[in-house]
Amino acid sequence: MGYEVPYSTKQVTYRRTGEGELFQDPNVDRARDHFRAKSRAMVSKVMTVAEAVSRFVADGEYLSVGGFGGTRIPTAVLHEIVRQGRKGLGLSGHTATHDCQILAASGCFDRCDVAYVVGLEARGLSSASRRYFERSGVRVTEWSNAALAWRYKAAAMGVPFVPARSMLGTDTERASAAVRIECPFTGQTLLALPALYPDVAVIHVHRADVYGNAQIEGIMVADWDLARAAKRLILTTERLVPNAEIRSHPDRTAIPYFLVDAVCEVPYGSYPGCMPYEYYSDEKHLREWLEAEEDPERYKAFLDRYIYEVKGFSEYLERCGGIERLRQLRDEEFCVDREGRSGP
Repeated sequence: MGYEVPYSTKQVTYRRTGEGELFQDPNVDRARDHFRAKSRAMVSKVMTVAEAVSRFVADGEYLSVGGFGGTRIPTAVLHEIVRQGRKGLGLSGHTATHDCQILAASGCFDRCDVAYVVGLEARGLSSASRRYFERSGVRVTEWSNAALAWRYKAAAMGVPFVPARSMLGTDTERASAAVRIECPFTGQTLLALPALYPDVAVIHVHRADVYGNAQIEGIMVADWDLARAAKRLILTTERLVPNAEIRSHPDRTAIPYFLVDAVCEVPYGSYPGCMPYEYYSDEKHLREWLEAEEDPERYKAFLDRYIYEVKGFSEYLERCGGIERLRQLRDEEFCVDREGRSGP
């Protein structure tokens, strides 16, 4: 005998418990209208970071940033968003560390889905980011890290929500925009997490071809789903490789070309964050950020030197120590001492 469903599957009762604002429309059909019109042409999408931001990031849109914490941050695009003076953006604060710190420095977002922001993990809190959230009137809706990642998964699946038990009965649930529902199969209480379709996402990868086929080494967290949820996608890559190299290892391709709108080659593009199997994070420079934030005048001069007065990311790298510093960070990633001996 099969399992007898004790509840009607024709109707699900629901109750709104979250008090937070829902910033993005979870309607699947409207999202599909956009994706249906997106070109699948296999053409070169290579362009500069400045051109990508100019074409694909507009004031008022909702932005999601790939990577995890200090890993694989698309720093070059974030700097360019600040330089081009974007305002009124929405931000997905999913495991957001230095990326949130950069965007808060210029005040370019006014609403934020918060899972993890302001903190730079073990490095401490960003005082400037905290002041921005406290004093600027940023509208905030809270989620757990898992819940915000699952919202991308719902969008990638093409469903308006996914059910979960995360956050139930917590203050985070109360500050979210989730809805309690009754499972039609068991009668259990679940939380409906709405799909999140960002207007634009930015992801940094290890390698990509000119069409946008991209491969990522190491931790990916939510980027597989984010790439499929975003209406527009900007990729920055450590290196451009021939399409034949991508095809030789198709199982490694996490992001297919038809999801991508722009491809920008940016060596060391996650700096000062880390890039697995490439280079370690620049802890000295990240400390300089945190220390500079303590004094508004010093912080303004710091931002001028490292963002506003530079023409592009390569000049920023030069001001941070250039190729010699980058080689040191590469050695740190591979645990190599100055004599070239591999460490544990």
